Amino acid sequence: MGITFFRRPTLFVDVLSVKEYPRASLLQVVPEDSDILCTHPMFGPESGKDGWEGLNFMYERVRVRDHETCSSFLQIFEKEGCRMLEMSCEKHDKLAARSQFIAHTIGRKEAQKETASICFPDCSSIIGLPSKRYQTFLQSLNFYILVQIEGRLYQQTVMQLENLGLTFGKIKERLLQRMEEVETTNPAENSTRDEN
Repeated sequence: MGITFFRRPTLFVDVLSVKEYPRASLLQVVPEDSDILCTHPMFGPESGKDGWEGLNFMYERVRVRDHETCSSFLQIFEKEGCRMLEMSCEKHDKLAARSQFIAHTIGRKEAQKETASICFPDCSSIIGLPSKRYQTFLQSLNFYILVQIEGRLYQQTVMQLENLGLTFGKIKERLLQRMEEVETTNPAENSTRDEN
């Protein structure tokens, strides 16, 4: 079914989690007399199963002439209690890439380990391991690449990986230093522990 099939004017709404690419695509294919609203309901079946109150809903009015229709659509989410975030698609992708980076990088690694099954809830939310569905989602290399590269943030991703490596290196150094201090200050306790 082609776009010409729709009665005009029409409001086209995209709901993808990466915004810049669909925005550019819609501007190329949607007729000039139709409206475009880019959105990202930042929740899904798991996080929104108990309601949408307080959950983020990002949107950008890319090309809107029929403000009443656009507002009616947005009010669906506003009435459900969503936190409405109006921002550009470019800003969304930059912020999303930063916040998703840790969850998708560390979560991907942790999802392969046994420890993920006994992870505390607070830890799960930080590293992105709340459910088996999400673990399956994390294993999708395509999504990871799409968020990091299609969002034109490849260089930023490489820098974040380098910074993450440096941060972990510093943490490791501090832990080893602290362990050495403990062993030096409590040699008798350590020798008793070694005998057991």
